[in-house]
Amino acid sequence: MTTLLLACSVLLCACGSQAIELSKSNPDYRGAVLFRDHCSGCHTLSVVGADGSATSINNRLRNNGPNFNFRKENVQQVLYAIRNGGFGGVIMPENIVVGDDAQDVANFLAKYSGLKAPKTIAVPIELPAK
Repeated sequence: MTTLLLACSVLLCACGSQAIELSKSNPDYRGAVLFRDHCSGCHTLSVVGADGSATSINNRLRNNGPNFNFRKENVQQVLYAIRNGGFGGVIMPENIVVGDDAQDVANFLAKYSGLKAPKTIAVPIELPAK
């Protein structure tokens, strides 16, 4: 009976877990691991199996950060948010990673964020001269 319970609990735990989708030889793998270990509790990014963002405004908590599947970031934005605890003084801790770790997370997130964002067509507009 104990063996059966143990086997069931292992199966249940495995069903909900996702692994990092990058190979260990990928130069961005270290940033992915750091993101998973330090950021996935509050942010969503499927490439690392992170599911920390709210799925609806009705179930949003204070510590739910942006869903990076849809929100695109660049390196400078990520480094700013890491140093300053986000952009709006919310609950994100300042300097959650520092130094090379912060740079690796920023490089990783800049490359893999926004991959599921809807594609839009840019239309150039010209403003009349005054």
